[in-house]
Amino acid sequence: METQVSTNTAQLKTADLQQQLCEAALYVSGRPLDLKMIGSVIGARSEDKIRGIATAVAERYRMAGSPIQVVELPDGRFVMQLKAEFGKHVRKLANRPLLTPGPLRTLSFIALKQPVTQSYVVRVRGKLAYGHVKQLKDMDLINDERIGRTRMLRTTSTFADYFNLNHDQSLMKKELKKALQLGEDPQLPIETTKSEN
Repeated sequence: METQVSTNTAQLKTADLQQQLCEAALYVSGRPLDLKMIGSVIGARSEDKIRGIATAVAERYRMAGSPIQVVELPDGRFVMQLKAEFGKHVRKLANRPLLTPGPLRTLSFIALKQPVTQSYVVRVRGKLAYGHVKQLKDMDLINDERIGRTRMLRTTSTFADYFNLNHDQSLMKKELKKALQLGEDPQLPIETTKSEN
């Protein structure tokens, strides 16, 4: 009887440790993690067990009413993130914004119109868009594919992960329109200013 109690206690400690390791991995990575990666950190192989542990961490945050949440994405990966309603209140405390307004507007335009030619992006966003496109490619937020003499621009999975959007382009566009409070045919600002770099 005593051996069974100590075995149960050891299993409970192992489960607690695995949840703590899962939470630590999600916190440190700052990006979505798949079950295999979480499993390598917590020392588990069974996808069901790994998903159960990650779900338990997510439930603990939900029950605590925390501004932080752990979310399972449609593709089965898990991510730790700030709830959207808290972002606007603490944004000014972030070390540095990912993008300045000009490149962010260019990225939004590309995401909503993708696949889109680079020449069309430059025609709409202005000559500064060449620099924006280079910066966005360097950050792995967009990629380009040469088709003849033109370049076709699309967002990457890094973009979808960073902004917590669906990887499917049509669903991503719907999510973006909703987030940006745009109608079905978004009209983004065409004018550019020198302050947008």
